[in-house]
Amino acid sequence: MLTRLSSAGSVGSAIAHCTTVKLRLLSALWLVLSVGPLRSATLEQLSLDEMAVKSTAIVRGKVTGAYAAFSGRMIYTHYTVQVSERFKGAGESTVDVAAPGGVANGLRQTFEGAPVFHTGEEYVFFLWRGETGPTQVVGLTQGLFAIDPGGSRDPAVTRAASRETMLAAGTGRPVKDQTLVMPLSQLRGRIAAALAAGSGAK
Repeated sequence: MLTRLSSAGSVGSAIAHCTTVKLRLLSALWLVLSVGPLRSATLEQLSLDEMAVKSTAIVRGKVTGAYAAFSGRMIYTHYTVQVSERFKGAGESTVDVAAPGGVANGLRQTFEGAPVFHTGEEYVFFLWRGETGPTQVVGLTQGLFAIDPGGSRDPAVTRAASRETMLAAGTGRPVKDQTLVMPLSQLRGRIAAALAAGSGAK
């Protein structure tokens, strides 16, 4: 959805003009960028092992800032992530993670199912980047695990169930996504095991 904001930049009664653009197919793109060409407008459910192998990078980090900008006709919100632990990929200390949607040049663009991050909060990001385009979370919110802020040495990580329509890989049957909760140490171990198994299969 694309919304033109008023000159004052407010929403609600100050909206001067609103134009709706149907972009459901683009929402699905954020999943299938990690698994191949766009095949449908629904999401393919990915296992944790599949996400680990298909990701170009997996990091633990804190969101320290955000800005939105146009890329062609799409608005992306870019989040700066300060990396504290890297499970896969090159060793940069920060990474720019983009999500579709945001406010730029007086326009607001929204996408169903797009991940939203909060400044100051910490996550584990399963990331994908092609030869061109921004770095994105794999599978919309499937590749995003929020870290419990309680200060534990082994905090819980939570991947909330997606509300988008999902299909099981292979069968194409509709499935209901499930919330995943585990200690960070368990997630770390599962990522390492998946990457080791993936390397051995090549």
